[in-house]
Amino acid sequence: MGGKQVLMVEGRDDEHVVKHICGSRGLGIIDRIVDYGGIDPLIDGIEVRLKESDVGMVGMIVDADVDMNARWHAISARLESSGFTEIPAAFPAEGLILDPPTGTLLPKVGVWIMPNNKVSGILEDFLAFLVPDGDPLFKYVKNSIDSLDAGLIRFSMLKKPKALIHSWLAYQEDPGRPLGQAVSARYLDPNLPAADLFSSWLSKLFFLPEKR
Repeated sequence: MGGKQVLMVEGRDDEHVVKHICGSRGLGIIDRIVDYGGIDPLIDGIEVRLKESDVGMVGMIVDADVDMNARWHAISARLESSGFTEIPAAFPAEGLILDPPTGTLLPKVGVWIMPNNKVSGILEDFLAFLVPDGDPLFKYVKNSIDSLDAGLIRFSMLKKPKALIHSWLAYQEDPGRPLGQAVSARYLDPNLPAADLFSSWLSKLFFLPEKR
C-alpha cells in the first residue's frame, strides 16, 4: 500500500509527544502530522482526509475526555459514512487499525484514544503513566495539588492532569521543558509498558511492511 502517512492530532503537544516517542523508540518518521487545534475540527476533517488520493495511511489520536464511548461513537460514525464497514462496536484496548475495505481507494486507518483506549482522560494522563515508578517528586506534587483549598483551584478537574504534569516538570533539572522534550530528556520514560502498547500501535499502523 503506497501513499503518504498522515496523523491527525488535536494539538501541538500531541504532535511533539508522538515525534519524540517515535524518535526515542527508533520507529521512524511519520510523513505528516496535522494539528487540528481541537477535537471538533479533527472529527469534522475525517471524511475529507480519508478521500485524499495521495494518502495511504491515516492515524487519529484523540482525548477520551469525560466519555470515551461518546468519543468513539463520533469517530466511528465518520468512518462508517466514509465507507468502512467492519467497525467494532467496542473500542479495542490495543488501539484500532482498519484495513481499507476491498474494492475501495480508502487508506488504512488507525485510532488511538488517550490515555489508554480504556478510560476517560487526556494526553497528560497517558504521560503520567510514563513517570518512573515510585518517583517521590511526582508523589509530592500530586499530594500538593490534591490538598489545595477549593478556593485556590483555578482549573477544571478535566485539566487537573495538565496541572500535575506541568508542575512536576517545573521541578526538573531543566524546569518547564515542553512535553515532547520531556520524553527525549527521559524525565518521562518512553520505554515503560504504557508506551509499549502505544508504540506498537504506531508501528503497526505506519512502519511495519504491508501484508501481501
